[in-house]
Amino acid sequence: MLDPEPVADRWDAGHMGCGELVIVLRARLKKIPGAVLRLDAHDAGAPEDIPAWCGMTRNQLIAHDPAAHRFWIRSRLDWT
Repeated sequence: MLDPEPVADRWDAGHMGCGELVIVLRARLKKIPGAVLRLDAHDAGAPEDIPAWCGMTRNQLIAHDPAAHRFWIRSRLDWT
């Protein structure tokens, strides 16, 4: 799948577990308010955990490509 929108940052988290992944993900998204991050995450829980985390944190999950283990996430604007 091609990037559905222009991407400001790309991160290959590999097989990093979702607990650690979301901590790093938050820091990366906070640096790019309003922009899109392309995340590659191969952890088995990522397809369920990443969308749930986005919903809880008000970051927008734009797309998910299960075959590529790839997520496109728009960072929220109002980081404090």
